Amino acid sequence: MATLEGKIAWITGGGTGIGRSSALELAAAGATVVVSGRRREALDAVAAEIKSAGGTADVEPLDVAIQAEVAAGGAAIEARHGRIDILVNSAGINAPNRFFKNLTAEAWDRVLQTNLNGTFYAIQAVLTGMRERRDGLVVNVASWAGKDHVYFTGAAYTASKHAMVAMTMSLHLEECMNGIRATAICPGEVATPILKGRPVPPSDEEIGRMLQPEDVGRSVRFVAEMPPHVTINEILITPTWNRMFLGGTDIAQPR
Repeated sequence: MATLEGKIAWITGGGTGIGRSSALELAAAGATVVVSGRRREALDAVAAEIKSAGGTADVEPLDVAIQAEVAAGGAAIEARHGRIDILVNSAGINAPNRFFKNLTAEAWDRVLQTNLNGTFYAIQAVLTGMRERRDGLVVNVASWAGKDHVYFTGAAYTASKHAMVAMTMSLHLEECMNGIRATAICPGEVATPILKGRPVPPSDEEIGRMLQPEDVGRSVRFVAEMPPHVTINEILITPTWNRMFLGGTDIAQPR
């Protein structure tokens, strides 16, 4: 497998969770990493962590839900680094009140705007350069909820992740002849800060059994290190103690 020396990687949602772990892994493989997100202090901490380990990183603060900010951010990264070779779309949210009985139109729009539209905006920002070079990789961090129907993730999140998986395949269908690869990574439960927004947060014991962010980060690196003639279309990765099969009191549908 090829190394990532000399590659420029842009990670949205790069300040925490899966985005942070993906940034650390890609930097360890030799890529120059740019992390984006809404909180500058979190981004600076990730960049400092990468630099302290001998890697190269900088930050591009933005809100993926705002198309103008994403377009400007992508242009700024290309101006600084000359190109973007790898895009990892890891920014994502859910609504605490996520079921039809309490889901508002505003919450629906906020989840879809970040998870789905934000992913599209970032792809749109890198495609022109990738087409010109006839090379590029887009990794979309979707979810088990993008492959199945899960009660506790709610309608908006589930819809956004199903759409992200479909959009990933559309991107590959349309752009593979231009050397552009697209991968959807669909994790089961991951111990990230988004768990705190659940109506009933899981216990520490259950969190310890889940996938950890670095597990998914290593999957992103695996995809990125494949040679250009290889595309990993999808990865479905779950905890061995898989509560999608086993259930749990905090994720059970009330009767």
